[in-house]
Amino acid sequence: MTTHNRKAGRPKDNNIDVRQKLIEHARELFTSMPYDKVSNRQIAHRAGVNIAMIHYYFGNKEGLFETVIRETINPMKERIQMMVKDSSQKNFLDIMRTYYHEMYKIPQFPRLVFQIMHMDTSETQRKLLEKVFADISQPMQTVMFDKMVDSNILKPDVEPELCKVSYFSLMAFPFIAPPGLLSLHGIELSEDFLNRLLEHNIKLMTDGMLQPQNVQD
Repeated sequence: MTTHNRKAGRPKDNNIDVRQKLIEHARELFTSMPYDKVSNRQIAHRAGVNIAMIHYYFGNKEGLFETVIRETINPMKERIQMMVKDSSQKNFLDIMRTYYHEMYKIPQFPRLVFQIMHMDTSETQRKLLEKVFADISQPMQTVMFDKMVDSNILKPDVEPELCKVSYFSLMAFPFIAPPGLLSLHGIELSEDFLNRLLEHNIKLMTDGMLQPQNVQD
């Protein structure tokens, strides 16, 4: 029997962020392959680490998948928290800015979310995704738009519920639109295009749903 002088599953090299490597490579696989086709062995091989590290950091594949979802949306979560604390137009628009910036780096992720939400509620991915959104996103989104009404950020003649739909539609559509549809219209999701689209969407919102006195540079 082989004797180990370290805790089972503990990374050998503390200078390497094994956990982050697993998250990044798992995200690559989860966004390019069906969930049930992705194995812990594949993830560990891509990350160049021992498969035991998945159990050490995440418990199992479900725990890793949930962590991938949480850490991917964390930059948006932080912006939403700022909006809840300080309901300003700048903080509101910064959520979209952050989303575009983050999703440009992983454009497959919004499409993964879109696909999962079309799955049956009994599917593992659907349960995990809804768990994360219930914990983080949905309560904040509700409070966020309520506070926008209370803070007189929205124009009085617009419906907050419809503004919410428009807002999240503008954020999500470029990333979940079928590639063939984008190609048909000569659209390429380049960094330059997304930057121009972002500023265009911000102008639409400042002109259409937000109070003029709240417009900030």
